Amino acid sequence: MTKTASTLSKFVALVGLCLAVASCDSLSTYVKPAPNDVQAIASAPQTVRLRPGDKAKIVVYGEDKMSGDFEVDANGNVVIPLVGTVHAAGLTKKELQQALKSKLLDEKILRDPSVTVDTAMTRPFYVLGEVEKPGEYTFRNGLDALSAVAVAGGFTYRASKAKILIRRSGESTITEYPLSPDIPVYAGDLISVPERMF
Repeated sequence: MTKTASTLSKFVALVGLCLAVASCDSLSTYVKPAPNDVQAIASAPQTVRLRPGDKAKIVVYGEDKMSGDFEVDANGNVVIPLVGTVHAAGLTKKELQQALKSKLLDEKILRDPSVTVDTAMTRPFYVLGEVEKPGEYTFRNGLDALSAVAVAGGFTYRASKAKILIRRSGESTITEYPLSPDIPVYAGDLISVPERMF
């Protein structure tokens, strides 16, 4: 299966999930309310962890064959030439950096490794519901709920401009937030703009 087909099948599954949720009599079973303090949500540090589909830019100083952009596979691993398989899913960039250093030392591949890890490519985010152009979009740092709606072409005339539904990457529940520029959006998030109640 090609990467495009894999991405498309994930997107279709997400759309199916949203349609299934939207067709229910009550969303209360699937949607939890946001915490009362929206400012706390916006200011809380969000630890970015690698997930399958992310690409990590790994540089082992002085070792070109061990350096490059490596994708986290479906099992959560990166495979690095001369190093082998290293588990990366669920780790921060700093934690992966430490895991690589430890592996290089423990297996006596290098005596004093200098390793840096950065994110080369992150998962997209998805916008569904009452927006002009629902779909998959490239994630950028600093994205918030309002800018995500703007990226998706803005609201339709039926859209609720008071709330937004977000399913965070790696979570199974959907959280209802007040629509605000204080609500951050992260890579892999699924955002749904509900229809307003007349």
